[in-house]
Amino acid sequence: MSFEPSGPPDESNAGPSRVKRGGRILGAIASVLVTIAFTFLGLLAITFFIGRVIPIDPVLSVVGDRATPEVYEAARVQMGLDQPLPVQFFHYVVNVLSGDFGRSVSTGRLVSDDLARFFPATLEMATIGIIIGVVLGVPMGVYAAAHRGRPLDQVIRVIGMLGYSVPAFWLGLVGLALFYARFGLVGGPGRLDIFYDGLVPPVTGLILVDSLIAGETDIFFNAISHIILPASVLGFFSLAYIARMTRSFMLDQLGQDFVTTARVKGVAEWLVIWRHAFRPILVPLITVIGLSFAGLLEGSVMIETVFSWPGIGNYLTTALLNADMNAVLGATLVVGAVFILINKLSDVLYRVIDPRARR
Repeated sequence: MSFEPSGPPDESNAGPSRVKRGGRILGAIASVLVTIAFTFLGLLAITFFIGRVIPIDPVLSVVGDRATPEVYEAARVQMGLDQPLPVQFFHYVVNVLSGDFGRSVSTGRLVSDDLARFFPATLEMATIGIIIGVVLGVPMGVYAAAHRGRPLDQVIRVIGMLGYSVPAFWLGLVGLALFYARFGLVGGPGRLDIFYDGLVPPVTGLILVDSLIAGETDIFFNAISHIILPASVLGFFSLAYIARMTRSFMLDQLGQDFVTTARVKGVAEWLVIWRHAFRPILVPLITVIGLSFAGLLEGSVMIETVFSWPGIGNYLTTALLNADMNAVLGATLVVGAVFILINKLSDVLYRVIDPRARR
């Protein structure tokens, strides 16, 4: 019986397989880019037509209600409102893509400059809020599901119900009355104490990051004392939602046959919970966290009002009250773009976590 030496592995199919894999990757990237482009175009169309159908005259917002008909008509022509709607929409898209949102009537500055100033404040507060919600909410939901019906499970469920039922402005006012006015444990309204305002040169717009870049540790800790309370209030609402959804997902997984099999085989309970039951819920949990984060970004109007926080929610409210449509549309586009970005990041994380999504 003779044995022939085996030759090197056949790599004749390696090249085509790599080409196919590269083609799939490029196709996925192209699909994502096309989806983002069409979604953003739809968002532009919605904001454009909303700005045209609401009963607010943008010309009067600029010239005032005492302007003569000649001044009114000249301003209308200058703003391009005398042109057909398709032409107006084309110019609107071109201006937005070039970063030109017009000038705000409320502040007298370019809307793009206002957004660059106000949006980072909301982003900073919402990011800390979602970190609090995830770090506390996910373990609470897992523990509540693993100890269903026990006293701590009932406490966690009550916390979830409070997060849905307690008004944000009431919780913010109570927090200010207790932790700021009564005990002095946190800073007051605003991002900084008034004598620190303007001392840190803006680099990213995030005061915590900019103060560290400038080496101003006292301003950094002062900013923490101001942001911790509003971020904690936002974190409480995201915590309630994330804990509730995590508990629901875990209860469904803990009733599956593979979890029962793992327990019968004698696998440690913590491994059953965190490896066998928790891993399958990561994909829907990412969706929950993403939606919660987007909700904090666009739904923090009450918190920003209570804490005098110079964020995009406060800016949007002021613009609406002053019929400042350039600012309203610009802020709406930014919030919508954030929603699109978060959804696409969630899709990317799906592919990283779930191998089946890569096929």
